[in-house]
Amino acid sequence: MPDSRTIPDLLDELARRFPDRDALTGGGQRFSFRELRAAIREVAKGLHSLGIAKGDKVAILMGNRPEWVIADLAITLVGGVMVGVNTWATARELEYILHHSDTCVLVTADRFLKQDYLALLAEIAPRERRLPLLRDVVCVSPAIRPGAMRYADLIARGAAVPDSTIDELSAVVKPDDVAYLLYTSGSTSRPKGAQLEHYALIENMFHIGERMHLTEHDRFWLAVSLFWGLGCENALFNALTHGACVVLQEHFDAGAALEIIERERCSVFYGTPNMTQALIEHPDRAHRNLSSLRTGATIGTPEQIMRVIELGAAEICNVYGLTETYGNCAVTDAREPLAVRLATVGRPLDGVAIRIVEAATGAALPRGEVGEIRVKGYVTCGYYKDEARNREAFDREGFFRTGDLGLIDHDGRLCFRGRLKEMVKTGGINVAPIEVEEILRAHPAVAAAYVVGVPDPVRDEILAAVLVLRPGASITVSELETHCRLALAAYKVPRLFRFIEENELPLTVTGKLQKNRLATFFPGAVTG
Repeated sequence: MPDSRTIPDLLDELARRFPDRDALTGGGQRFSFRELRAAIREVAKGLHSLGIAKGDKVAILMGNRPEWVIADLAITLVGGVMVGVNTWATARELEYILHHSDTCVLVTADRFLKQDYLALLAEIAPRERRLPLLRDVVCVSPAIRPGAMRYADLIARGAAVPDSTIDELSAVVKPDDVAYLLYTSGSTSRPKGAQLEHYALIENMFHIGERMHLTEHDRFWLAVSLFWGLGCENALFNALTHGACVVLQEHFDAGAALEIIERERCSVFYGTPNMTQALIEHPDRAHRNLSSLRTGATIGTPEQIMRVIELGAAEICNVYGLTETYGNCAVTDAREPLAVRLATVGRPLDGVAIRIVEAATGAALPRGEVGEIRVKGYVTCGYYKDEARNREAFDREGFFRTGDLGLIDHDGRLCFRGRLKEMVKTGGINVAPIEVEEILRAHPAVAAAYVVGVPDPVRDEILAAVLVLRPGASITVSELETHCRLALAAYKVPRLFRFIEENELPLTVTGKLQKNRLATFFPGAVTG
């Protein structure tokens, strides 16, 4: 593990240990660790010239560009707090995050894909009243934009700041200072701002990389959005703590991703199931050499994980965690048998305690029983400006309530079993949808299965299954019901079935299934 416990110290340590090794590449730019440190210090000087001091919030809004990473680390270098902003944010959502976080400087691109960020900011008018703390907007654009300072001009401003000033600011950053403020929506109407500390971003991410058996020779393909915890928490600091290189893709495009992975000889895959599927199906895949892929992190069903292996990442790790648990709190070991990596999300990471409890009472459950997953160790120090949520988020023993269901198997590995809020109560009996989904997926005709509850006047809820069949396969509802009855109690057998194509699944912008929308496949459900 690195000796450093603050991000400023880590950057100095990496520049000493690996000065000429690739650290970051993307958008036609390439930085060694020495060059990356120099670029970060340039931006840090510019931020200091704008008055950014310890604890000040600076937000970032752009695609996966090197400037994102440089600005991120520069903010923490002067003791500031980086606020990651969703690149798909609307004007309303942008205003909420900038206002709630007390952001005083925004570093943004002028545009990203179909989003015009300066136009979004213009909608928040009058800005002086609605965002009174936002003093400056820095735009990563060569053109001069009204109401914004160019990124190059920020660097020019900082040229007069002596190196000794940055050294002094970095020296007073403490391991338990907040480095990141990341907003996560969860099940609430307003996003929650999870605060993450320097030391834990270093320590927990190092432990994640150890499960992947990473070295300084590895190269991360990263098209997962940096504002997302999987990007800026997990992947970025996993790479940094191992002296590995981050290869950025500004936004995911399957054809471009295949070219980047081949050209840059990427060995570490970070991606979601929909990304994997797009890579598998792209016509260029057959002509690309992806033999450099080895390990990485993904989530999904066993079949979805097998697709990553099909791409070439034979040692892919199955992971579990939340933004609040520093990306992951359980990870399979890359060298564990494939059956283990498909069926579990691994043992808790070093420094993490996981317990399974009865959600209503908090009573600990024995191994093999499904209950709420609670985590202690590398966990957020709290939600920003939200003491009510903080009281709800932790139990009396200091364990974080994840709201997820799982069990610890007899080998001490965690098995994810869905969201607590996804539990279906049918006829007064609780059913975990994932149990039914596993049985459905066991049928050779079924590629993917998702089970939800839909309202029923007699049973309160009934189970409904949305299914994606394997190419060329066919099966009747009657055959599926028979298959389920062989393995499930009668009340667990779905009473409604819907067959769809995989591209019809409702996904979030980060590729996660929006399970709460699956019930819309059963409008006006009536059962017999």
